Formats: sequence, structure tokens, C-alpha cells
Amino acid sequence: MTGTLYGVGLGPGDPELMTVKAARLISEASVIAYHCARHGRSIARSVAEPYLREGQVEEKLVYPVTTETTDHPGGYEGAIADFYELSAKRLAEHLDAGRDVVVLCEGDPFFYGSYMYMHERLSGRFEAVVVPGVTSVSAASSVLGRPLVQRDEVLTVLPGTLPAPELARRLADTDAAAVLKLGRTFSSVRDAFEEAGKLDSAVYVERATWGQQRVEPLASVDPASVPYFSLALVPSPAYAARVSPAPAAASAASEVVVVGLGPAGPEWLTPEAEAELAAADHVVGYGPYVARVPQKAGQRRHASGNRVEAERAREALSLASAGSRVAVVSSGDPGVFAMASAVLEQVAAGHGAGVRVRIVPGVTAAQAAASRVGAPLGHDYCVLSLSDRLKPWEIIEKRLEAAGAADLVLALYNPASRTRTTQLASARDVLLRHRSPSTPVVVARDVGGPEEDVRVTTLGELDPSTVDMRCLLIVGSSKTRAENGVVWTPRSY
Repeated sequence: MTGTLYGVGLGPGDPELMTVKAARLISEASVIAYHCARHGRSIARSVAEPYLREGQVEEKLVYPVTTETTDHPGGYEGAIADFYELSAKRLAEHLDAGRDVVVLCEGDPFFYGSYMYMHERLSGRFEAVVVPGVTSVSAASSVLGRPLVQRDEVLTVLPGTLPAPELARRLADTDAAAVLKLGRTFSSVRDAFEEAGKLDSAVYVERATWGQQRVEPLASVDPASVPYFSLALVPSPAYAARVSPAPAAASAASEVVVVGLGPAGPEWLTPEAEAELAAADHVVGYGPYVARVPQKAGQRRHASGNRVEAERAREALSLASAGSRVAVVSSGDPGVFAMASAVLEQVAAGHGAGVRVRIVPGVTAAQAAASRVGAPLGHDYCVLSLSDRLKPWEIIEKRLEAAGAADLVLALYNPASRTRTTQLASARDVLLRHRSPSTPVVVARDVGGPEEDVRVTTLGELDPSTVDMRCLLIVGSSKTRAENGVVWTPRSY
């Protein structure tokens, strides 16, 4: 009968924060394994020491270090892979002999823990049990005496090894954050916090719950003094707001600027929009659009879902009422099926009294799609959304009839989605009552993005199953022409 492999979480460092189950398994196991450096000392063993007993076999899994493995054919990565394979074989010998093996792991075994490398190599051959432990993130929060998150706040846990721009982007897009794996990454991590505008609210915690723990503002820490067993933490901003002084009264400069980002990347952004984004204290918007805004030191970002336009507008107005300059971002032009009307609607409902609202236009999706094929919008045209989420289909159909009868070119937004699969076919049928089946149709998907696909078909051959939410359609008038992939509507009628 083979033994059982246990990955045992020891918690953050205080032996009294180890679970009862962890303590029992450590005292009962035949073999205790732990990782250590060449000097043989192990933090994990020191935490577990009160629960060890005489007669147990101790397996020291000695890490290779970079300077000692430079001649390995695979470099350090190859050397560490060989180390895990060799360690797994050593533990497998004990398990094959029927001996239970406990692998000690600081914190939680599956939370950036070294045990997982043994688990993936051995769990398919032997019974493997993982005993969770208190993480360093929870320990840091407890020694601060401040909650990590509350209510609807989002906590993001990040490794300090991420590139600083990526780290800054993720820090800016979350409420609370914990960044682990500091040590040599500390300077880059601190730069990322500053770029995300969260350096002043970040706290440095070293060896939480240990006798020699250290807590101080992240901004004041000397990079040369930072060990690996430390983290940077931004705890609950809602809690911080309640225990901090009230914000200053609204100033005359308080305003919301609704900014159009254009249909895709930075090349579609106007200089005016770029300047307004750089001047904003806060950026509010749908998550993917907020992610397109260049990072600016000290600027806070508030990303939200796609169907909370009213809530997003109220949040922006509330921030501005407290004396901030707020940019609300929309893809394309903010006045075309986007956030400009949502913000003004909330102002009309009584929110944001005294806040100035300005609109900064952007290149529309219809303009972008038209430019890829020529000039299909060269004469009178109608812009219409096929989404019946905010208006009934009967109204949409009535407007399609009117535009079709008036012989207008149509730019159709929101033609389909995962839950709206019949509207485009119905719209095509309505228009075929007024247009020839040979009428040119432009199907433009992700214009300006990495998956751009623009094709020209006809109204009669349009296949609704090939169209999704990321598409925009341009349906020509009776005068629109299409030759060799170029589509245009003459200015003379």
C-alpha cells in the first residue's frame, strides 16, 4: 500500500496561525519535506518546528541558484525543472514504500506555493491531499487592522514580476490590490503604483505576523531593504474613505467631460480627446474602453460592465461634485448610442447639481467602416440601432420602413448579439420591401482592431449568421454602387 502525499499550508509565519489539521498531519507523518537554500535553513521548517517529533525523516529539497547553474544546457529554467523532477523522484520512493509525506509550504500550497510542482508530478500516481493555509495577503490585512475589501469592491492579487506598464494598468482597474514577490522587483512595483495613482494609499508589509514584521507606507521604503517575503497592499478604499476626513466641497472647475475614443486604437484618438484624458483626475467607463486610455500618474480609473450606463453616469457626476475633473469614455463618438446622452439624462434627473458637462467628439464606427470601402455615406444616410434592449422592436421596424421608403443609406449599429439572433433577418426582410436584392451591403467587424474584417455583399445574399455584436452594417440606397470592392453613393441623385 502506497503512502499519501500532503501539501500542508503553514500560514504566514506565526506557528499559532497554522490549522489544527496541519499541525496534526505534521506530527503524524513519517516524512517531512521542505524546500531550502544551499545553507540548509528553511523558513517552512522553522514555522513547523513546534509540531515535529523525533524519528521523522526530513527531506531537504535544496534549490539550485542562478549563479550555480549557468552551465546547464537549459539555463536556470532547465536547472529548476530538473530540480523538481529529482525532488519528485525522492518523494516517490517514500510514497512507494508506504510512507506518508508532508510537504511544508508557507502560506497556502496553491497560492504561489512551491508545493504545486510536486503535486503536478505526483498526484496522478499517489493519493494527494492539500491542506489550505492562511495567506500572506490575509495576514497583512490583519496586522494593518483594515479590511481588504467590502461589499462590491474587487480585490486583485498580482505578482511583482509583471512588467511595470501591465502592473500599472491592472492596479488602476481595481479597487483593492495585493502585489507579491517583491525583493528585486520592488522599484518596478513602486513605479507601477505611482503610475496607477495609488502610491499614496499603498502600504508595505514585511513578514506579517512574524516577530520582526515591518509595516510602513510603500512610498517611504528603501528598495535595498526589501526581502522576498514582503508585499504591497492597497486595502479597502471604502473603509479608507470612512475613516479619512471628508472631501472638499465642489469647486467651480468640477466637470464631467464625455470623451469619444474612436473605434479602435490610439491612431483614432483626436488631439482634443487626448488632451482631455490627460487632464482628468478620474476616468470612468466600460472596462475595455478604460483600458484603452493611456496611463497617467495620479489618475484614478473606474471600470464597470457594459449594461450599467446610468450607474456609471451617476458615479462620474458624484466624483465631479466632490471637486474632481472626470472623463467618461466611450468607443467611437460619445453622442452616438453612447455615454453622452446617459450623462445628460442623469443631470436632468437631478444628479450632479452645479457640475459642468462637456462632450468631446470622436470618429464614429460608421465613419470608420465607410472609409475602409470608399464612400457609401456620400449622400443622405440614417443611423439606426437594431438593439431592442432600450426601445421596442415595433419602433425599430417602423423606422426601418421609413428609412427604406425614403431611400436612405443605413448604418446599422448593434445588429446582433448572443441573445438577439432574429432582428437582423427581420430588418433585412423589411428593407427588401423597398430595395433590390442587389443593393450593396458592407459588413465591417472590429474596424481598426486586430480582428478587422470588412467585406461587401448584397442585401439579398446577406447571411445574418455571419454577423455579431462587433459588426456594423452599411446598407446602400438605390443609387449606391459597388465595383471591385469599392462602394460609394454619388452626391447627385
